[in-house]
This record gives sequence, structure tokens and C-alpha cells, in this order.
Amino acid sequence: MKTLRRLAPTVPLCIAALLAAPVAHARTLCTVIADADTGEFVVKQGRCDERVTPASTFKIALALMGFDSGFLKNEHAPVLPFREGYPAWNESWKQPTDPQRWLKYSVFWFSQRVTYALGKERFARYAEEFAYGNADVSGDPGKGNGLERSWVSSSLKISPLEQIGFVRKLIHDQLPVSRGASEMTRRTIEAIELPDGWTAHGKTGTAYPKMPDGSSDEAHGYGWYVGWITKGKKSFVFARLDQDEKKASPPTGLRVRDSLLPTLPALLGPTAK
Repeated sequence: MKTLRRLAPTVPLCIAALLAAPVAHARTLCTVIADADTGEFVVKQGRCDERVTPASTFKIALALMGFDSGFLKNEHAPVLPFREGYPAWNESWKQPTDPQRWLKYSVFWFSQRVTYALGKERFARYAEEFAYGNADVSGDPGKGNGLERSWVSSSLKISPLEQIGFVRKLIHDQLPVSRGASEMTRRTIEAIELPDGWTAHGKTGTAYPKMPDGSSDEAHGYGWYVGWITKGKKSFVFARLDQDEKKASPPTGLRVRDSLLPTLPALLGPTAK
């Protein structure tokens, strides 16, 4: 059975204050929430149509590809070993990893195992069929590294509005994959219990813009939190995108998630009843 994280209740704040409060050292580029059934916006604030790197939020799409292709079997299979030479920017990545752990800890090398198993043509075809942002998984110009990192500060870009459109298709089984792949992806994505009976399902993402010399601009990292929130028969899709104004820790995406989650039920307001 899937383990749910619980978020402690917080004191309600006014909607304007919730929207205005950015992550420390960051500015909010977009907050968008929509009814998952009708697509009607509940909140739409900021530059929500501008595309940036999806970073690790793309793991939602990768999970769909992996389960549909058969490379991924279920939440706990396959278990892949960490090997020397794999990216290991985080100590939590240096362990055997299954699909659920991959998404929870955002294990970069596991993503690469999925893309290598797919191969360039099938990987590109899935991105096109999903209509995922600009669907460009070619990677950095002239480097041929699309399978390695096209979704991290590279060729692939998506807007917050496109993110929630993609999530709506996922939860309604409207993407060109098997129903089993959609169901398994939804089961594998981290779920967090919120106050008042709500449950949020989502994925964080952090990436740094490229400088002219190819280095990473770690002072202006992008941070995403993308997913859906449910209570009974009510479901809403959401995307939040921030950008740091100075170097900070933990990673921007984690700070976005932790600042947005306590506010989500209040942001829904009367539409949630």
C-alpha cells in the first residue's frame, strides 16, 4: 500500500496574501490552479504561458513512457543499482532505486536509464504524441545529449498552462498510452495528505539557467511544483513556478512545494465545496 505523507494544519490566511507570498529569496513567476474536469481557472496569476525547462517535473512524462513501454513494471520494479560514474549530486541517489523512490527523491540517473531503454526515436515520438511543451528532446545544440538531459536547462521547454493541461490528460486517461501506464504513474507519484481531507499528488523540479559560457546560473534557479489535489469527487490541477533571486537552499523546487502545499486548500476557496 502506498504511504502518504501528512502535512500539519496551518492557520488560514487571506487569498491575496497567499498568492503574494513567494518562496524566500525567490519570486513567483506563475501560480495556476484549474478544475480538473472543466478546465476552468480558479487561480491564474503571473506569466503562465511562458515556457521554461521542465526539470524534474518531466519525470511524470518519463514514468508514463517507462510504464507504457514495459521497462517499468510497477511502483517497486525494477530495482536498479547505483553504479560508479552515475550522476550523484545528492547522497540519496547512491542507493538501489525503484520507480517510487525515483520520483520521491528525483533520482537523475534513473531517468537516464528510462530514456536509454526507450532510445532516441521512441523517446522523441512519445514527447510529440504527448504534445509536451515544445516536445524538443534533441538536447544541447551539437552535443547529441537528448537522452541524457534534454529536460534539464536544455532543448525541452514547457509553460505552466501546458503543465496543467498535461496533468489533466493524465488523470483522465487521455494520453496516448495504455490505461495501465496511466494508472501506475498516478499511483507512483508522491501523495501528501493536507488538512481538511485533501490529498496532493505532485512532482517538484529544479534547474538552473545556462550562462553564455555554458555554466549554470545557480543564483537564478527555477523551481516547479506540478500536480493535482483531490477530495472526494473534486479534483484540481495546479502548477507553481518560481525563480530564485539569489542562491539559496534547499533546491528551489522543494521550497516551492513546501510553501505552496499549506495554501492549496485555501486558494481553492468556495469552488472546492
